[in-house]
Amino acid sequence: MEYKRRDVQKAIILALRNLGGTASRKDIKKEIAESEIDGLDHDKVYFRKKTKNGSYSPFLFDFNFGLKNLEIVGYVEPLQRGQDVILTDSGRSADLTNYPDELQNQKIGAYWNKKNTLRYEKNKAKQNNTEAKEIVESELGNSLDEQDTAEDAWKSQLLEQIKKFSPAKFESFLRLLISKMGVKIDKIKGIKLSGDHGIDGFGYFRSNEFRTSRVAIQCKRYTAGLVGESEIRDFKGTMDSFNAEYGIFVTTSSYTNSAEQIAMQGNRTVTLIDGQELCDLIEKYQLHITPVQTYTLDDYYFEKD
Repeated sequence: MEYKRRDVQKAIILALRNLGGTASRKDIKKEIAESEIDGLDHDKVYFRKKTKNGSYSPFLFDFNFGLKNLEIVGYVEPLQRGQDVILTDSGRSADLTNYPDELQNQKIGAYWNKKNTLRYEKNKAKQNNTEAKEIVESELGNSLDEQDTAEDAWKSQLLEQIKKFSPAKFESFLRLLISKMGVKIDKIKGIKLSGDHGIDGFGYFRSNEFRTSRVAIQCKRYTAGLVGESEIRDFKGTMDSFNAEYGIFVTTSSYTNSAEQIAMQGNRTVTLIDGQELCDLIEKYQLHITPVQTYTLDDYYFEKD
């Protein structure tokens, strides 16, 4: 598939409303993808277009332009680098049926016309092909959050590399990660690669001084497609044979809505970890990654319109 550029302002507002009116950029994108708001599913939100120098996210351009437009019309509070996005009272209650209306379009158009004029000469030499135009667009008016973009880039690269792991390396890597999360991995059960009665690991999690739970682990290294209901049903059946009290299912892609529903049914629930959350956990536990310190300028250094 390939993501087609589009307006995502309504999707952002609806996601924020679902999340209680305040959320990080990362959580807004995740909510849009998981709830498939306005037809934007996981593949569209996280699609990356390959270039000669790497890859980039077309959706992220529309997302950040959408955020800026919502600030211009007063539906979100003034955006701050690295801070949560917050709905205003208007953003919480507005009827989005005819959004944006004529007056709102005029406000948005006036803002970007001014920015385009200021940036035109500076970027003129770069605008020789379509791809360059898309990249230049992201620089207009500080609409693109630099920290968000940098995080998106390295985590996308991380996920692509994990997808290239051999089955043995992937399962070993996931057992290491899950052990960092506090699960003591059993040295015998679930160690046989890709075929030990449907699980890839088994362990024990001590939640307090008196309770230890049995945990079954399943890993799916998908390069395309979503984990479906049948795979979660099969895993839950296998959990029973191991007498596991709950399960952890990890994939490099994501899950269908029916898979998520099945995971939460019954007494033995399954924690679902998708590719985006997998990258977040790797960051949290600093697993084979090297932090790099850098700095982002505060709004003090930027002129107010």
